Amino acid sequence: MIIAITNQKGGVGKTTTAINLSAAMASKGSRTLLIDVDPQGNSSMSYVDPHAVKQSMYDALTEDSVHLSDIIQESEKVPNLSVAPATISLAKLESALLGELDSHFRLKDELDKIADDFDYIIIDTPPTLGIITVNALVAATHVLIPIQSSYFALEGTDDLLETIDKIKVRANPNLQILGAVITLYDKRTILARDIREQIDQVFGDKLFETTISKSVRLEESPAYKESIFSFAPQSSGAYEYYKLSEEVLSRV
Repeated sequence: MIIAITNQKGGVGKTTTAINLSAAMASKGSRTLLIDVDPQGNSSMSYVDPHAVKQSMYDALTEDSVHLSDIIQESEKVPNLSVAPATISLAKLESALLGELDSHFRLKDELDKIADDFDYIIIDTPPTLGIITVNALVAATHVLIPIQSSYFALEGTDDLLETIDKIKVRANPNLQILGAVITLYDKRTILARDIREQIDQVFGDKLFETTISKSVRLEESPAYKESIFSFAPQSSGAYEYYKLSEEVLSRV
């Protein structure tokens, strides 16, 4: 199962979801791989030392002599979790693959070689619908869409769903929308409840019951290079991401 966590809007909790969902899967004893294809590399920094990264996803996607198996690192903090790290060099990927016939299939081709080594693969994507995100959608079996609980929550959702539909037509017919999860949710406000109703109208039964509340602990944990489960195991964030992982498993 390969889950691409995708939304072209920034600040919606993609990386937070990638970090903590992968940790939750690993905590259940599942061999889990977190692939970071966001040039900001925030998912990578939560689990590996950026100074120790000699080769990254950029090399695996552009160099014939470098493969995913060469760059994957074991997380020292989370048993059963491995990481394929990203660096800022990924920002050059678009120009590096320009004109290449197989540009949209680079990640899929690499994953085909190592997919059997893992039970779950989580892909953290950048906040764009460019070639990096398209690579993730072509390689994935499922898409998970984090949506921030804000006034502009659904802005751009049509573009994302249209991109997914186009990829299903030819490049990846088996791609499925696993679901949408509401993040940064504040149940105390009337606006948040209204926005939830709007999101529910768009996604229907694809909307996860679990919502991720706005949480200081969730914001702090990456700074300490930890998942929410080790940083604040009794927090609402830890409970909600564990609950989300249970829902994810129930859908597959």
